[in-house]
Parts: sequence; structure tokens; C-alpha cells
Amino acid sequence: MKINKLHMPFMALAAVLIVLVFNSCKDYYQPKPRGYFRIEFPKKKYLTSSEKLPYSFDYPVYANLENDNHPFAEKYWTNLVFPDFQAKVHLSYKAVNGNLAALLEDAHKMVNKHIPKANAINEQVFINKTEKVYGIAYSIHGVDAASVYQFYLTDSTNHFIRAALYFNVAPNNDSLSPVIAFIKTDLQYLIETFKWQSLSD
Repeated sequence: MKINKLHMPFMALAAVLIVLVFNSCKDYYQPKPRGYFRIEFPKKKYLTSSEKLPYSFDYPVYANLENDNHPFAEKYWTNLVFPDFQAKVHLSYKAVNGNLAALLEDAHKMVNKHIPKANAINEQVFINKTEKVYGIAYSIHGVDAASVYQFYLTDSTNHFIRAALYFNVAPNNDSLSPVIAFIKTDLQYLIETFKWQSLSD
């Protein structure tokens, strides 16, 4: 078959176009890293609890302090609710009457329950000699840990309180980490402003 010299440029162009078409059909897919929604945090501003409780503390204006209405709740048990973050801090109060060792043991047991799901548990000691507030806060690190922050406070003679932070969502602390960090600063401020108070019945 004789090829006309006039057709050669068209054939070369056609060959180039065919190569370009085949090369353009190849998909180069690169997976995008998992992302999470951006969260807008409110400005930090605090109120002092005014409930008739044997303790008081400062808590953020974007949280609600509520009585614990659970059937097994005891007197002076409260919840600090963060509705925008679906988070709740359970505060369970006990009077100390020769039972401090048992209360401390229970607090340690509640933290140790998270060991199977935790990567690490960091402790922070709090001492306020002026207000006689002594305690330990536990930061529990782990993707599926149910409670990521717990603490207990006592004056060692009359009062004891234990607190635990929970989220009303499936545990995924990678996605919750900004919220956890935000609320932890509020809870640390709560501890720093915590005071025991006597009640006149």
C-alpha cells in the first residue's frame, strides 16, 4: 500500500491524538486524609455555683449545673452539662466519716476500669492548702476510652467528691480531641476555684 506524502502529517497527528487519549484515561487516585468538622468554641466566661451544696466552684456560662435525678443518685450529686458538645460531668459527693481510704480506693478503681482501652493515664496533683482542697486529676488517653478525664477532691476529714467527664456520642477521641482539650481547661479551672462550704439546714 502506497502512502501519500500529503497524508503523513495527518497520520502523525492522529497517532499523537490516540496516545494522548489513552494516557488521559489513566486515573491517578490519591486518597484524602480523614477530616473532621471545624468546631466554633465560645469565649471563656465563668459563673460561681450558687446551689445549696456542700461545695462551690466556678463553671462556664455555656454549661448547666443540674441536680442528678438518676434513681441511684445520692444527696448533693450534680451534673455539669455542656449541651453544645453533648458532654456531661458527673459529680458524686460523699461525706467522709472514717471511710476515706475506701472512697480513694473506689476512685482509683473507676480510673483503672479504663486501662484496657487506654494508651496512657496521666495524673495531676492539686493542692490548695488555703481551702483544704486536695486531689488528683486523671487524663485518660485512648481512642475508645469512655471517660477521658476524671478527678477526685477531698479535705481528708469531712468531704469527698469524684467527677468524670462523658460524651453522649460513640467514643472516638481523635475527632473529639479539640472539644476534650477545651472542656479540660474548664474542669481544671473548676478544680482551682473549688471550695467546701458548710450548710445551715
